[in-house]
Amino acid sequence: MAEQRHIRAQRARAQAIGGGVRCGGVVEVLERVVGVQAQDPASAALGVRARSVGLTAGDVRWAVEDRAAVRGWFMRGTLHLVAASDVRWLLDLLGPMFLRSGERRLRELGLDPKLCARAERLIGLAIAADGPLTRAELTERLGTIGVPTQGQAAFHLIRRSALAGQICHGPEADGPVAKARFALLDAWLPADGRQPWEGEAAVVELARRYRAGYGPSEAQDFAAWSGLSQSAAKRAWSAVANDGEGEDAAEDGDVRLLPAYDNYLTAYRSRELSVPAAHERRVWPGGGQIRASIVVDGWAVGTWSRGVKGSAGVMVSPFGALSAGVEDGVAAEAADIDRFLARA
Repeated sequence: MAEQRHIRAQRARAQAIGGGVRCGGVVEVLERVVGVQAQDPASAALGVRARSVGLTAGDVRWAVEDRAAVRGWFMRGTLHLVAASDVRWLLDLLGPMFLRSGERRLRELGLDPKLCARAERLIGLAIAADGPLTRAELTERLGTIGVPTQGQAAFHLIRRSALAGQICHGPEADGPVAKARFALLDAWLPADGRQPWEGEAAVVELARRYRAGYGPSEAQDFAAWSGLSQSAAKRAWSAVANDGEGEDAAEDGDVRLLPAYDNYLTAYRSRELSVPAAHERRVWPGGGQIRASIVVDGWAVGTWSRGVKGSAGVMVSPFGALSAGVEDGVAAEAADIDRFLARA
């Protein structure tokens, strides 16, 4: 048990959610953990907040608008917010793999290779002609070539173009509800002709980054987090030294309010070091949900939520009685979330 607590504290420190570690900027956070999970942009911003000090939601949005950070499908084929400098080599490494694994779903949706190719051309031409377009706008255009506008067909074609490196998430559309818009990758992030890592070297670099940002960990954890095959993960793992992994990290009651779908809760093949087994369903209720969690030195002690839109305040649901020190930490984190969001 003591060994598990020590490993957990080391992991929390590596991820900048424990041991008093916090980053100073959006890109610094993203580079430390390779990227924050971002199927929900608001949760992604809160994931940056939990690992930093003094930032605001506006800073995260500006990092995207300033093209320092990009939202796209990367590890596990899941949406992440990553540093712009990591976009192309991650896409080159992971994109082809997830394109292959997505072919079956395209067939199930009745999208044959010929229609997929037509859709890719249409998406590129539409964005080139009219600038960044929302998913709804692209769906409407795709409907003109026979793609069903209801259901998931258009979404999977848009994702396919992103994984192929044709498009990327660009600036959000103006309006009362933020909507993602897609831009041409080469226009949004012009290639400079350099590719820092390719092929096997890219797999090794990703393993190195994972070990630094998520260790102590194992090759199986790396495979689960990245979506790479077990064999590819093991080869890269054996090529990476564990320098800096597992640095000493004493438990000190460091409280963080992690958002829904946070990296810390998705980065390992097992949950036993992060969430008490008796309360696992309160964090993972099913249906693909992962609830926002209260962690202390990397150990989940409850969940939290905010009120309906327009109301301030964090509501907590602890798994049991919290110490006075943890309650103070929760209050400080809740106040920081209000500050972070108020300056969006």
